Amino acid sequence: MAIQVKSEIGKLRQVMLHRPDKELEHLVPDDLERLLFDDIPYLKTAQNEHDLFAGIMRGQGVEVVYLEDLIAEVLKENRELKDQFIRQFIEEGNVVDERMRDYLFAYLNEIQDAKELVLKLMSGVRAGELKVRTKRPLVDLIKTDNQFILDPIPNLYFTRDPFACIGNGVSLNRMYSRTRRRETLFGKYVLENHPNFAGQTPFYYKREFPYAIEGGDILNLSNQVLAVGISQRTTAEAIELLAQNIFADETSEIETILALDIPAIRAFMHLDTVCTQVDYDKFTIHPGILGTLRIFEIRKGDKKGELKVAETNSSLEEVLASHLKLDSVTLIQCGGKDRIASEREQWNDGSNTLCIEPGKVVVYDRNYVTNQILRDNGVIVLEMASSELSRGRGGPRCMSMPLVRELIITP
Repeated sequence: MAIQVKSEIGKLRQVMLHRPDKELEHLVPDDLERLLFDDIPYLKTAQNEHDLFAGIMRGQGVEVVYLEDLIAEVLKENRELKDQFIRQFIEEGNVVDERMRDYLFAYLNEIQDAKELVLKLMSGVRAGELKVRTKRPLVDLIKTDNQFILDPIPNLYFTRDPFACIGNGVSLNRMYSRTRRRETLFGKYVLENHPNFAGQTPFYYKREFPYAIEGGDILNLSNQVLAVGISQRTTAEAIELLAQNIFADETSEIETILALDIPAIRAFMHLDTVCTQVDYDKFTIHPGILGTLRIFEIRKGDKKGELKVAETNSSLEEVLASHLKLDSVTLIQCGGKDRIASEREQWNDGSNTLCIEPGKVVVYDRNYVTNQILRDNGVIVLEMASSELSRGRGGPRCMSMPLVRELIITP
């Protein structure tokens, strides 16, 4: 089975990462806001931290695969597909000038090694690398060699967002920001063409759909219940369309989708920055959302394509316990009852944990207050260094795409 993710806590067997590369070195201060960064990570340290992250998972028996390797394997064996991928990548890179598109295609197509090509596409292409003139006199005088013809894609190490595994299928997402939309091309070509996935993976959402949705907002609570955040980067319209497609798939076990309306601000960004599951009956939570949270239950309607939607007046604890068929759940507050610690550690993704198996999580070491509270609640905490990776505003869950988890056996 290509993909099997029916919970947030089932023992992790296979995960997809992207090891950050030169795309981070191609960040410059003037482009930070446009490329969705607040600061410039130091690449060497970021890579060392990311290698430690992968090493922690391998030490727990998890198979780690890399996005850059999967797409390289796809392009290596199919010249026609390689040409198609390059042209689509250029087209979606907002290269308007037709001659420049041709120059770019020729330059990229000359790269014979598939992995080298993939890394170049991720890191961006500067005008000086092409060594050509546009034959447009003003443009040639104005454009400098250091200007990017194709922007770098520095957010790629957050592999959670471009697509989301749901049961045995995927949501291939339409990213909120134009800056990140090319990221989903890698997932598209892997899922449609790699022998491990091609023809085996239902699509519940497609990147061509008009409404924004991102993987950080999608949590698999059980084989029957999915939670999706209505957030800064995921719209209610997208959730309706996702729900219709899931309910239309007779092989899907999902019966209920919980839509959680969280504040649409950058500090909260995605559902998984304020809420993640760490054990059968335990969740991390940022207390800042509790006073504003609205929860909607979505079920299949009586007619084809119809949805039944109802807002619940129950608390988050009650909703989670009910849908997980538990007597109660524990919400572990990020930073505890200290408001300063809570806001600081939430900004550094203290609530963004990656569960390796029930009661065992990978977290950033810098969130020491929250990490100790997790330990006090019986959770095994595997800490990773995070001085540079955290500058991208995403934690261990954001940086990982589980592909296979063991099925949950209720204790």
